[in-house]
Amino acid sequence: MTRFDATDAAARRELVVDAFAAHRERGSPYVTLTTEPDEADAELEHGAPWVQYFDDTVALDCTDDELARLKELVRDYPSATIEELVSPEEAEGTHARVTVRTDDDRIAQLVDDVFTAVYGRPEDFRLWAIEI
Repeated sequence: MTRFDATDAAARRELVVDAFAAHRERGSPYVTLTTEPDEADAELEHGAPWVQYFDDTVALDCTDDELARLKELVRDYPSATIEELVSPEEAEGTHARVTVRTDDDRIAQLVDDVFTAVYGRPEDFRLWAIEI
């Protein structure tokens, strides 16, 4: 894998698919994808939104509003199921784990949609593969 970021939807999805392939090839524990923080992220203790992928699972942290949007988004993906929601008392928000049993292209589409529909990123946001 030679590139680590992309800004248009098709290139971002291709980046995600390539990151998944590199993850499997290397036998790494997970893939972490993120975006640059915006002004709203600066107010949050967790900074820029991120998504991790491992073992047919997409994991992410979200606020209550973001969780509501995630639940709505998952309805559009029949192969995706929210399997676990954890809200520790010492943390703001919820850690969600979504099981996705489909091909990498469809999972990449879900990941891209998480950043735009759940986290509210613009259509031309830059996605980074930061851990593979």
